[in-house]
Formats: sequence, C-alpha cells, structure tokens
Amino acid sequence: MNLRIAKRAAAAVGLSLVLTIAGCGGGGQQAGGNAANSTNAAGYAAGSGGTVNGEHPLRIQTSFYPIYEFTKQVAGDFATVELLVPGGMEPHDWEPSPQDIRKLAESDLLIVNGAGMESWLEQVEASSASGKPEIVEASEGITLMEGGEEEEHGQEEEQADGDEHAAESEADSGEAAHNHDHDHDHDHGGLDPHVWLSPALAVQEVRRIEAALAQADPEHAADYKQNADAYADQLEQLNQEFVEGLANAKRKDFITQHAAFGYLAREYGLTQVPIAGLAPDQEPSAEQMTEIVKFAKEHQVKTIFFETLVSSKVAETIAREIGAKTAVLNPIEGLTAEDETAGEDYLSLMRQNLDALKAALNE
Repeated sequence: MNLRIAKRAAAAVGLSLVLTIAGCGGGGQQAGGNAANSTNAAGYAAGSGGTVNGEHPLRIQTSFYPIYEFTKQVAGDFATVELLVPGGMEPHDWEPSPQDIRKLAESDLLIVNGAGMESWLEQVEASSASGKPEIVEASEGITLMEGGEEEEHGQEEEQADGDEHAAESEADSGEAAHNHDHDHDHDHGGLDPHVWLSPALAVQEVRRIEAALAQADPEHAADYKQNADAYADQLEQLNQEFVEGLANAKRKDFITQHAAFGYLAREYGLTQVPIAGLAPDQEPSAEQMTEIVKFAKEHQVKTIFFETLVSSKVAETIAREIGAKTAVLNPIEGLTAEDETAGEDYLSLMRQNLDALKAALNE
C-alpha cells in the first residue's frame, strides 16, 4: 500500500513537470511526436472533422473501453476519440504516462466513467497547468450504489419470500462479501462504479456524453444528438432482450468473481453473490471462501462465473470444490486481443453475458 502511494506521489510530480513543459512548448514538433501515440496498443481511434469554435477538430480522450465505445458512437465522424487504457489491460492497474499527460494537455475533453473508477484522475486534475482537458464524468446524475448494496437488496427479497434458511445462508455470505468489500472499497471511494453493465444506465451515460460534446462543439450538436439517438435505440433494444431473457429464470442468484454486476442484478431482479469485492484483483480469505462454498452447495449452484483480464484461479478453485463448471461473465472493462480479432464490441459482449446468465440461471 505504501509502495502504491509512493508511486502515485512520484507520478504526480512527474506529470506536473510534463504538463508545464507541454504548456510552454511549441505546437509543431510536439504534435508530431504525439501522432504516433494517437491510438493505444489496442489500435482504437475514431474519425475527425468536428471543430471547436471553428478553429480545430474536437479532440477527445476517454479513460477505458466502454466509455471509449459510447463516446465514439456519439462523436461519429465529427471528432477524434482516443482511448487511454490499452486493450488487454485491467483499467484498475493503469496509470497515465508522461506521453498520456501530453496528449491530455493537447485535448479538449477527457471523458471518464467517474464514481472512483479512474483512481488516477486526481493526479491529472492536480497536475493540469493549462486547464485542459475539460473532464466529463459520464456517470454524473446517476444514483450510485454503495459497495455491497446489491447483496443486501437480494437478501431482503429472499426474506420477504419467507425462505428463512436460504436468506440466512445468503446473509452470511453477503456479510462476508460486504466485510471483504470494506477492506478494498477505498479504490472506488466506497461506491460501485460499474454502471455501464446495466444497458438502461448505459443510455444515461451516452446522453451525458452527448451533452458534453454538444457544449464543447455546438456547431455539430444536432449531429451528436442524431448519433446518440441511434445508439440509445440499440441500447434500449439490448435492455429489452435482458428483460425478456431473464424474466422467467429458474433461479435469481449467481456467483461471480468480481462484484461488478450489482447494477445489472438490480435492474433485472437478480442477486449477485461476489467472491471478491469491487476491486477485481483482491483475493478472499479462507473464511470467505468457505462461506461462498457453503452458499453454493446450499443453493445448488452449478456455474461459477469468472472474468477476462484477471486470473480465474479463485473461481476455478470454488468450482472444483463444489463440482461446478466455470463460465465467463464479462465486466467489459477492456477488450482482449481475441475480442478485437473477432470484432466484438460492447453490444455483442453484453449479449454474450446475457446468454451466459440465461444458461446458468436455468440449470
């Protein structure tokens, strides 16, 4: 923990120096150096053409994949959209480099999810000498859940159904998960940032992004609205598929490696039982593992979900213990190389999540 704090402190000092240099330097040579970095290792980029006060194309940086995808869909061909976190990297592990800070200093907008997802954001804000870029939180205006809130919600519903034994078992498991969350929720300020995993809330993020682009580039406000309308329609269709696909599921609870699916669970009447808390790389204690195994056995869980970008070892251990199988439930925090090759995107990966949930909840 001390090492992480020291690393961030050192990074903040370095970023401040970089921003000072970026603010004082000329335009041509530095811009040419950034051209090679206009896309990250995953190769993401979107078109150009929008203008800011009729002077230059609107340049937008985005924090991690879903925010990039939403922004790209709204921007269309009227702005340049770039992704900071490289494909295949867990965004919780990412820190901005000096090159990233130079790009930020030369950009008009930085669009982030917010809600504590971007732990490095304070470094950028503290180091900015030029007032650029303007920072936009896509989750602004959405009522956020506290870490562990979704498990408590699910426990109350089971108690209302009168199944005292199941409720007590889930309460024990939920309490363990909640206590485990408490040790790590500082990474997100105690709030659950994973709003993009609810298609209904993804629509709200898209609308927030639309408003930000329209304000920054009013010349193309109508274009941004048209693009946002079209993508929101696709998200509404996705939401309806989740409603219909999960409405008659035999069971409502599912065990997942990372407590990323609270908003999705709440939206569709499900109960998430996470092995770990909001931080995807944390490992549960032996006691917490025992509680999850107990819950899985008592509820006859046949699938333990793990996710991409982090180790599946804990989920596989629990699955072996109870004789269950494992399957992917993707938090879509970034695309893998395989996802890119297959042409996957937010919509297709969410449909894969729906298929995985339907299979597990109807076993």
